[in-house]
Amino acid sequence: MQRRALLAAAAAALTLTVTACLALTGCGSPRMAALHASCTTKGLGWKLTVLKKKPRTQHREARLSVVNKGSDPCVFRGFPTVAVHLGKGPQSDAQGHGRALPIDLRRGATVTAGLRYRDCPKDALLSEPIAVTNDIAVVSAPRDSTDGHAVVARDEKGKRLQMNICADTIWMGPPREAAE
Repeated sequence: MQRRALLAAAAAALTLTVTACLALTGCGSPRMAALHASCTTKGLGWKLTVLKKKPRTQHREARLSVVNKGSDPCVFRGFPTVAVHLGKGPQSDAQGHGRALPIDLRRGATVTAGLRYRDCPKDALLSEPIAVTNDIAVVSAPRDSTDGHAVVARDEKGKRLQMNICADTIWMGPPREAAE
């Protein structure tokens, strides 16, 4: 009888310890992220949404959404790579600003990053020193050395949209896990 009581007490203590550890670290925390592999471009679903232009501004906002489509959780460590090319000519690359913390992405979870670029008026495209126009961006996961993935730029209604970028840099905010 004493042995059963001792085993039950040990099991209860173990359960309490595991529950306390999970409550302190959480599944999406950097501590749990150390247990998972880095996200790869191939295991992610990508979406580029160009937001409606605000009146009297030279800049345009966009949102890059990334979904873990892999079978296991992965860690999104840093800023993704985003580049818009004009054939073999000029290109505009995203440059991250701020601090990008590792994000533990479970299957189906989403990360978003805000983008901002200088928008070219259509009539000024030929007179600008750097003008990149395209409706496709090449993206890849942070620290992934494989070839990028082509993603179509779309407006908020899902219609294909031409990006007119008058700069060699697209500003990117830190990736954040999207609320469910």
